[in-house]
Amino acid sequence: MKKFLIFFTLVIAVGGSVAWFNRIELMLFMISKRTDAQYDIRPNREVVWQQGPETESKALNQKPNIIFIVLDDVGYNDISTFGGGIAGGLLKTPHIDKLASESVVFRQSYAGNATCAPSRGMMMTGRYQNTTGYEFTPFPGGAGPLISVSNSIDRNMPETLPGFENDVPFENQGLPAEEVTIAEVLKERGYYTAHIGKWHMGRYNGMAPNDQGFDDSLYMHSGLYLPEDHPDVVNAKLEQDPIDKILWARLRYSATFNNATDEDLFQPKGYLTDFWTNESVKVIKANKNRPFFLYLAHWGTHTPLQATRADYEAVGDIKPHNRRVYAAMMRAIDRSVGKIQQALEETGQADNTMIVFTSDNGGAGYVGLPELNKPFRGWKLTFFEGGLRVPHFIKWPNGLPEAKELDTPVMHIDIFPTLAAAAGAPLPQNVKIDGVNLLPYARGKGAIKERPLFFQSGFYRAIRLGDWKLKVSENPKKVWLYDLKEDPTEQNNLAEQIPTKVSELHHLIKNHIASGKGARYPYSILAPILIDKTNEQSYKKGDEYIYWPN
Repeated sequence: MKKFLIFFTLVIAVGGSVAWFNRIELMLFMISKRTDAQYDIRPNREVVWQQGPETESKALNQKPNIIFIVLDDVGYNDISTFGGGIAGGLLKTPHIDKLASESVVFRQSYAGNATCAPSRGMMMTGRYQNTTGYEFTPFPGGAGPLISVSNSIDRNMPETLPGFENDVPFENQGLPAEEVTIAEVLKERGYYTAHIGKWHMGRYNGMAPNDQGFDDSLYMHSGLYLPEDHPDVVNAKLEQDPIDKILWARLRYSATFNNATDEDLFQPKGYLTDFWTNESVKVIKANKNRPFFLYLAHWGTHTPLQATRADYEAVGDIKPHNRRVYAAMMRAIDRSVGKIQQALEETGQADNTMIVFTSDNGGAGYVGLPELNKPFRGWKLTFFEGGLRVPHFIKWPNGLPEAKELDTPVMHIDIFPTLAAAAGAPLPQNVKIDGVNLLPYARGKGAIKERPLFFQSGFYRAIRLGDWKLKVSENPKKVWLYDLKEDPTEQNNLAEQIPTKVSELHHLIKNHIASGKGARYPYSILAPILIDKTNEQSYKKGDEYIYWPN
């Protein structure tokens, strides 16, 4: 009996040690068995979009078509007309550059937030997350512990801290159903409305695209661009990034159409960026005789990093491997913009179509490419300029001048009232719209009054007013104050030198927070994010970081 107990104790000890040293792999295995892995994914099927009238209605076609293109995690430097392009300019974006050259370009444009879901909610509603309550980006269950373990082991990072218990399922967290979206406003004005791509604003309880104003929705059910073992795919896995590990373990190559259930999943047709582009072209051609609103929400260049072999070969010998795959993904996005414009030209709709182009936030440090947001500091998941500055331009030949650049700060909350004004649609009654209509400013008929722009994620908050920018955090407890006119890359923190300005701006932040309803869902973790290093670089004492509530 004694020998048995000794043997049993040894087995438990050895087993526990093996489990401890392989705990990341065990967590990934468990995550891979959750939710969408349970369902069969059927072969691709044709997506049948609603068809517009066969003949043109002059009364209806006086309204402009609106195409809203949103990229995901694209860095300010990724677009060659803004920062020079990827890999020191080896990868140019000629189609996006051409679009920008024919547009009104807002040179100081800000994302609504430094992460995707709240930004998208602000684009759709024109309302701060403080107003709607949609404050944090939901992520699937099981991710928090893995991020914590991976950060501490792989990069010697400060410990990821727990947030609050949140038992609301991932797809039940989103933009509240009662919020009025721009799709609902345009639909009331006679527009056909179509959504293609990422949503990330809830799927159930009235939060899905079809429930929020879209006639048709080709929904990104999961997030592989191609199957991992596809003969035409080139993958780049990021060993230092816990989020990347979660994505590879969990994601599938699947889509749904129009509120289909998980039992109706089907494979996209080809590389995801190209698939969505080709479907967008079908929407444009099917609706040439009536006004339409197309929301094309690309997944690129969000991880997992996957490119077609053709694009990988076309970008040339860019090193390292992850930069080359990333560049190839950007090439596909640029091609998409070119195809959209070509379809408008071929159908005679180019002059009376407004194209709005932006990204949901800045480039992500976890991709491991230090130049993504140059010349700005910081990444996605920080309120430094690198996390918030995004491209934003509008082309509308019949309604706006070409090749015009404007410097007044604008924000994602301004998109809703601008699109509504272009369509001649009144703003919804009894709804507080926080953004402003940019059309008079773009047409040179007045300036935007100086106003504060607010950013928040839990206890980490920021404001820009004029050229001043203040950031405050409770963990680590710190204050940053910058004069962006003199210091646009945020190198010289003036907080201790100008306490009166800190007090003035902090007072505005407190009033803004007090005016809101609070977050609908709590944050689950507090993730440490380095300001000046990517995930391929280890933390060293003295490196500046913040905790991002998510």
